[in-house]
Amino acid sequence: GEPASDEYGHGTHVAGIITGNGSAAGGVTSLYNGGIAPNAQLVSVRVLGDDGVGNTSDVIAGIDWVIANKSKYHIRIINLSLGHAVTEPVAYDPLCAAVQRAYNAGVTVVVAAGNAGKTSDGTPVLGGIASPGNSPYAITVGATNTFGTTNRSDDQVTTYSSRGPTKWDNNAKPDLAAPGNKIISLEAAGSYIPAQYPSAHVAGSGTNGYLEMSGTSMSAPMITGAAALLLQAPPSLSFAQ
Repeated sequence: GEPASDEYGHGTHVAGIITGNGSAAGGVTSLYNGGIAPNAQLVSVRVLGDDGVGNTSDVIAGIDWVIANKSKYHIRIINLSLGHAVTEPVAYDPLCAAVQRAYNAGVTVVVAAGNAGKTSDGTPVLGGIASPGNSPYAITVGATNTFGTTNRSDDQVTTYSSRGPTKWDNNAKPDLAAPGNKIISLEAAGSYIPAQYPSAHVAGSGTNGYLEMSGTSMSAPMITGAAALLLQAPPSLSFAQ
């Protein structure tokens, strides 16, 4: 295959939250000190294009590739910081079916809830969970704002974080919420996001740059990293647990 480049920059940021190494940031910024599970191994399965957009069929193919190669690469968790609007019940949604196949194969699937929690004028929206975050077989993650503190007492769900219930099925989602607002992580050198949004670049340069992004895409890898740590502690834990 081709080298694992990230022309868009979203995947690199997500990967840095899961398992980034903080040592390179030492002389550059104090805002990033590594991912949640710094010793976890990462398998990059690229399913979106250079513009961050792609086909649902490619995402499904990526999930099925993971299922097929699960034993070869010891894959235990899939992070899906992506989604599309729900247009049908879970039972008829091919992307939700792929998530269920992964679950049945013993892979934990963590999915971003989506960023459809409000309209452009700020009106709260209910029922905006994205597919496949509406799948009961996914751990669906909303975004919180920590307001820059480690204390949880001031944490709030962000206004943009998609809220339940799920469309069509009326299931309670998201399952969890995790920090997603103004998260500093790794910047892919020369990628689209820092080029288009220079203010998102916060420190460093070249292959040691750091980027600030917000969204449930940042929250999901927080939970993916936490799940990796859980599975490492007592490896006998089942994926259902």
